[in-house]
Amino acid sequence: MDYVGSLPALAGIMALSVISPGPNFVIVSSTAMRASRIAGLAAGLGLAGASLTWTVFAISGLGLLLSHAAWVYEGVRIIGAFYLIYIGVKMIVGARKPLNLSGTARQPKPWEAMKRAYLVSMGNPKSIAFYASIFALMVPPDAPSWFYAATVAIAGAISAGWYCSLAFMFSKPAVRRGFARVKTAIESVMGICLVALGGRLLIEA
Repeated sequence: MDYVGSLPALAGIMALSVISPGPNFVIVSSTAMRASRIAGLAAGLGLAGASLTWTVFAISGLGLLLSHAAWVYEGVRIIGAFYLIYIGVKMIVGARKPLNLSGTARQPKPWEAMKRAYLVSMGNPKSIAFYASIFALMVPPDAPSWFYAATVAIAGAISAGWYCSLAFMFSKPAVRRGFARVKTAIESVMGICLVALGGRLLIEA
């Protein structure tokens, strides 16, 4: 097998998965706009950490095991659904609070933003199916160690690069000022989307 030649294809699939809109996008963009650039970057690194975790799980075979263990999958699905709903409700409730642009209000600590983003990503059961299926198809069990290491590095680099770029973009003063003018509407929509995603996970068979 051409291990070197398969890395670009694997990276492309990971990139498409990362840039697709979903809870991760909502968390990192809202954190960068509502809090600060540092908090947004921390959230991006938290999401990258989740990608690294799922990649290591998949390489070690745990991802495939979880995808076939119905009770574990159901547990992750239910917990993740309720957490998304919780975050969404909090966002809706706080939508009418004005955005503090002076920096005098208490900002979430980086580890708080990182932990929150990590839990959101790890609570998404669709990650189990994605990583388990992709690695089952594209990563042979007898691959050399350097290939596994390269796969983990690629997953982390793509996630960190994309989500931290989003944090930089959404934390720009012009973007934050524009967001402040339509904060109530945007956060209400974002919160409703998270609640809807959580509700959908709950009712999925």
